[in-house]
Amino acid sequence: MMEQKLPLPPFTEETAKQKVQMAEDGWNSKDPNKVSLAYTIDSEWRNRDKFINGREEIVAFLTTKWEKERSYKLKKEYWAHTDNRIAVRFEYEYQDLDDNWHRAYGNENWEFDTNGLMQKRFASINNISIKESERKLI
Repeated sequence: MMEQKLPLPPFTEETAKQKVQMAEDGWNSKDPNKVSLAYTIDSEWRNRDKFINGREEIVAFLTTKWEKERSYKLKKEYWAHTDNRIAVRFEYEYQDLDDNWHRAYGNENWEFDTNGLMQKRFASINNISIKESERKLI
């Protein structure tokens, strides 16, 4: 049986927003294996300056990411969509291994296959250092 991840394209504004919330919830679980199941086996990513191909590399990337980014908390915001693409604005906060706090802002462009799995993810991200008292995502 083919893997499916509801809702399926073509997206409405409502179903696109559901996909965004599902992605936020998945990433906030900080479970690389769970998160990877939302992507095609051969999914293509650009995350900052990293190029990642396939679920195996996704799991490795996210494992390393969340080992370094403690107290990770993410908020995604629907921006726009077409039949099989969704644009998202996001921010997340985390504490590094030296106990310094950071906030990252960015945009993601997603493309889905007919089974609702993300086949392409392009993320542009900028970081700033913050004080713990400046955290917004608690």
